[in-house]
Order: sequence, then structure tokens, then C-alpha cells
Amino acid sequence: MAHEREIAEEQAFLDVAMEALEAMRNEARSLRDGALVANMRGAGDLVERDVVMGTALQRIEQLAIGDQPLFFGRIDYNPTSEGGAVNYHVGRLAVSDDSLNALVVDWRAPVAEPFYRATGVEALGLARRRHVSIRERAVVGVEDEYFADENGELALPEAELRAATAEGLVDGGLALGGPGALLAALGRARTGRMGDIVATIQGEQDRIIRAPLPGILLVQGGPGTGKTAVALHRAAYLLFTHRVTLERQGVLVVGPNPLFLNYIENVLPSLGESGVTLSTLSGLVTNVEVRATEDEDLARLKGDDRMAEFLARAVRTRQRALRDDVRIPIGRANIILRASYMADAVSRAKRRPGNHNQRRSALGRELANRLAQEYHSRFVRDGVEVSSAMSDLAEQIRATSEFKEALRRMWPRLSGQELLHDLYGAPPLIRAAAKDLLSDAEMSLLVRERSHSMGEIPWTDADAALIDEARILLGPRRRPRSITRSADHEMLGGIDLDSYSGDVRRAAVREAARNAQAASDELDEAEFVTYGHIVVDEAQDLSPMQLRVLRRRDLTGSMTIVGDMGQATTAASAASWDATLAVLTPRRTPLQVTLSVSYRTPEEVLEFAGPTLKAASPELEPPRPVRRAGTSPTIEQLSPERFAEQLAQITRREVEALSPGRVALIVSGSRVSEIVQLLQSHDIDAIDPRVSNSRGLSADLVVLAAEGSNGLEFDGVIVIEPAQIAARASRDGSATLRGLRTLYVAMTRPTRRLAIVHTVALPPTLM
Repeated sequence: MAHEREIAEEQAFLDVAMEALEAMRNEARSLRDGALVANMRGAGDLVERDVVMGTALQRIEQLAIGDQPLFFGRIDYNPTSEGGAVNYHVGRLAVSDDSLNALVVDWRAPVAEPFYRATGVEALGLARRRHVSIRERAVVGVEDEYFADENGELALPEAELRAATAEGLVDGGLALGGPGALLAALGRARTGRMGDIVATIQGEQDRIIRAPLPGILLVQGGPGTGKTAVALHRAAYLLFTHRVTLERQGVLVVGPNPLFLNYIENVLPSLGESGVTLSTLSGLVTNVEVRATEDEDLARLKGDDRMAEFLARAVRTRQRALRDDVRIPIGRANIILRASYMADAVSRAKRRPGNHNQRRSALGRELANRLAQEYHSRFVRDGVEVSSAMSDLAEQIRATSEFKEALRRMWPRLSGQELLHDLYGAPPLIRAAAKDLLSDAEMSLLVRERSHSMGEIPWTDADAALIDEARILLGPRRRPRSITRSADHEMLGGIDLDSYSGDVRRAAVREAARNAQAASDELDEAEFVTYGHIVVDEAQDLSPMQLRVLRRRDLTGSMTIVGDMGQATTAASAASWDATLAVLTPRRTPLQVTLSVSYRTPEEVLEFAGPTLKAASPELEPPRPVRRAGTSPTIEQLSPERFAEQLAQITRREVEALSPGRVALIVSGSRVSEIVQLLQSHDIDAIDPRVSNSRGLSADLVVLAAEGSNGLEFDGVIVIEPAQIAARASRDGSATLRGLRTLYVAMTRPTRRLAIVHTVALPPTLM
């Protein structure tokens, strides 16, 4: 424990810094309040008011830290360093006193970099690095780490000497900065949301966070290595460093499921960044409600990159000339849309650039113009009809129901949902698009009964990626319509704009137009937002078709991809990082790095799970642990007849041992509801966190599907029937590679205790 004197020293500084922060907030509030009561005498004043108000509100938002600690560290430089014996407190935002002296520096500022990167080998001029633990507004712990100067001298007080193993580190393990602070953070009970790990980021993580913006950065890391933390802090760091660019272009963070996004949603705001879009992969595909799942074989097929060619062919099968002539009445005459006309026009339309719906418009115009010319040559020249402009005549032809129906049959205007729905419900369309591409068995898998309405279709995650692909091939069903309105003259009424400078006049007109909402351009489903940087977590589970969805949102080629191929558990996973990169098609050579140290998962758990990882992914090395939990994983065989009673007893034991921590029971996905009901029948308050209106991951006891536990962490985990989890996607009940990887994920979620319970034989890797 740190000396009381040092805690008191940091407490006094915290009190001063909090007062300065409150003064900064009051200044921003005064700016806001002044704008509210400002006297508006002209358009220029109105513009100025809005600018001031926007600035004040943004500043108030930036200064709101809630119950998060204001700072978490301090760095002291050697007197012989370039800047002299100065020190800086490092926190989540910059705070200055009324004389503009820096009290706390932002963790992303260059001056804070040594806090993360200094090591015993390269001290970066530091004499001491201090980790400060703050709860609410009280300093509860201080941990100091001393560095040798250029002469190799280390001014380490005798009271600070301690054995690393006394702090729970592995004997002979890595030399970590501030081990006490790191282990204290790891040992704290989970809260249901990702903890504030800014203060425990180590050197290898910090180098990844601060890597250059351009290109693809791919991060491989095993359980507990901080992949998610690195990804989110990199997003915040890039926004801080490249603010002008990325505030305009946007940053997207993609997570594996809504439960995971809820888990991490407080991280970026706690770092002072709120302008980041969080989404699942399917959430990027607008107006598609995912309501169903599908079996493993079908999910694997839908994620296969062959589906891109399948959809392209499917679109082409909807572009065909009619075999028979079509009679179209115009006025008192009939004109014939001949099959030969249609064949020629369709052939030319297929060769045109552009997407399906764009070329449909061109096809309609060509046919209507040809019929108008024919009509004009036959009737107008002979004086049978009053002359009409050719363009008007073509529009009359296009407006007839007969022409519209012929065009619909030749080249229908389609949305992605309509194309896929038509395909699934029509085996002949599937066969036409899949010939020599898919097997007969694969074609049969795609057949699905048609729904009565588009709103009833049971779309899946894999369908969402296919719909997105189809939308690119089809294009928008309509062009964006601008709704033009007249400017609000009343807002400018009585104002002599000529009395103002040109800049003010232009600003006033822009403000009037903005307030009057002069135009509204709505995006079609086939149009989407792109981003200047994309962060993808748990990327090992994305299929090639899902990766194509990401590639389409990529504006600049800048991405951070994090994951662990040892935890690839989906049917259609890209299977390797090389395969992932092949789909993303990097614009420059990607940078691939590995996180090798596990800060979260204890040594006992990693050793226990090691054989399972080796069986599932022999090419991968497990991460190196830095801590012991002091408790080995337990295996208990339960009686099938007394399963409910014994499971309830074990659950109570684990909850009591970890109180006030959080415990998860992880089971095969089909048994989640069963286990929840079983525990509740024994008066144990367990929940499925996916259920709406529940406490979610903030509950003390949750039941999770092994398939959906990626990226989450708990104080304790009880894995139920590991053989069932290991047999995922198996036809005969034996362990599969995907099943073993899923089991590996489940077993590596705890930070303190792991228990295995079973009634059937264990997988060989646990024997």
C-alpha cells in the first residue's frame, strides 16, 4: 500500500483540479446563458449567437466526466532531462487553472506519451511514473514506479521495494509498469460495462493505439490481451490527433452483437469522444430487421464469397426481353412494341455502365422514344393526328399501363430485399443464377417459402450482408428528391442587409436557409454513409460477404481490425487473417501486429484452456499471463437425476465466493432459457441479458450462450456441459474445430474463478 502522505498529496491536488474543472464548467455555462439572453438586433447577431451557443454546449459536453476519475497518473521528469524536473498529471481531459496553467494533461496529448511507453530500458526522461486510483472524488491508492537516470542510478526508496510475486505476478514474468495499479484494476469486480482501463494500458498496446492513421492495422490477440480496449482507445486517439479530418469523415466502430455494444458504449464518451458511430455489422444495412437464425450449413453458404457472383447473376436473370409483341394504345391509335425492339434495347442496356435500376430508366426512355418516333412518322406526318412534341409523346407512352407492365416484366425496378425474397421463393431463379457455381444441395438450402408481405420476412444476419451486396448491384430505386421551400422572409423582414458587410450578409442568408430547411435529401436504401476510419472488433467471426459490407463503408482505406483466430466461432468465418485481408483489398501494405500479454485472464485459466486452443488452432500461441488468481479451475461431474439441485448449489457457492463480483453461466445456445428457469426455480436471481428491459450485463448473475460470449468478461464463469459446446455444428456429437474454439472462448471469460460442470463425458482436451 502507498504511504498515507502520498495519498494525501494526490488528494490535495485532486481537490484543486476539481475546483478548476468546475470553474471551466461555470465559464462555459456563462457563455451559454449569455447567448440565451443576447439582444438580437440583426442577422449578424443571430449568426454570432448560434456560433457562441454551439461552442458553449460543446464545451459543456466535453467537460462532463460523470463519476469517472479526472486523472489516473502522473509523470515526473529527471532534473537532467530536456525540460527539467517537471511533472504532469495525466487524465481523460485537459484542465487548467484561472491563469491557464496546465493542471491535468489529456492522455492523448504527446506530452502524456511517456506515461504509456516508458520502460526500464527506455525511460524517456522519466524519474517516476505514478498510478493514481480514484473512486468518486477520493484518492484510494497510489503506486509509484522509479526509473534509472542516464548514469544508471535508481533513486528507489527502501519502503517501495516489494517482490513482484507478492502482487500476484507470475514468477519470472514480464516487467510491467505499475503492477500494483494494473492488478488492482484487474481484481476489481466487473460492473457490466467495460472498466476504465486507460491507466493500465501497457507499452505494446500503446504502440498500437498510436500507429499511423493510413492503411489497415490488423491486431491479433488472445483472451485478456486488451484487444477491445486497444481498438476503442485507438479510435479516441485518432480522433484527437486527426480531428479536422475525422470529424468530417467520421469514425465507425463495429461490434459483434448488440449485447457487446451495450458493454462498451461508455468507453469512448469517458475519453471525451462522442462523435463515433457504434453498430453491429447488420446494423449498417438499413431497413432490414434481423429476426431469425439459420442452420450452420446455410449460414456458411450465405457467407461464402461465391454469393457475390450468385447475386450478380441473379440480377442479370431479371434483365430479359419479352418474346411477344405488346400493343400500346395512344389516343385513337395503337402502336406495337415489337419483340425485336425489346431485344435490341435490352442488349444495349446490359452493356451500359451503371447499376440495374439506373439502366432500367435508360431502357424505358429508349423504347418510349422509339415508339414516339414511329407514332409520329405514321400519324402526325399523314395529318391523322395533331402534331405533338416528341418528348411529350414519349412521356404519354411511358405513362400507359401497358408500357409500364412491359417494362416491369423486362427489367423490374428492384430493392435488395425484393431480389432476395424473389430468389429464395423461386427454385428456377436460383438454378438460373447458380448454374456451375453452386451444387444441387447448396441450391436446395437456399429455397425458402415466400412470405405474405415484406414485413414478415425472417431475415438473418447473413441475409443482411447479401441484401447490402444486392443493393450495390441494383442501385437506388429512386433518385433523392429535394423538397424546396422558400426562405423564411419573416426572419429577415425589417433587416437592412445592405448595412452589413458582405460576410455577414452571406452568413445571414445561410442561417435563414438553414432555419427554413430549404432542402431535404433523403438517402435511398442503396445509399449509405462512408467513414474515414473503421474499427472492427471480433473480426475473426466475419464472413467474406460481411467483410464486403465493411469495405463499402471504407472511405479512405484506414481501418483497425482486431480479433483472435483462436476464437473464430461462426460458420462462415474468413478462417485466416490472410483471407480477411484478401476481401478487404488494402490500398497499401497492411501492418499486422500481435498482442502477446494477457492482463485479464489468470495463468491458471490459460493453462487449463491451453490444450483446447492447441486442438482447435495449433498454429496459434496462447498469450502470456501476467497474474495468478490463486485458485485453480474446478471440474465437477453432476448426477443427471440431481442436476438442477447440484447446479444451484455450485452457483450459490461461486456467487458467494466472488461477492460483490459478477458470475456468468455459459452454456450451449439452445439451453439458455432452460438454465435460467432452472435457477429461478431454486430462488436464484439469474437472467438472460439479451432479454429487453432486463438489467443486462449489469446483473450479478447471467446466463449466456457460448456462441455469444466473445469479448465479454466476468469475475467468475461456470461452463455447463463443455462437450455440448465442443460439439457445435457436429452431426454425430463429436467435437469440431469450431466447437472447440467456442469452448475456448467460454473458458477464458473469467478474471478470477472458473468452474466446469458436466453430466456427460468431457471433451478429450479437458481430460
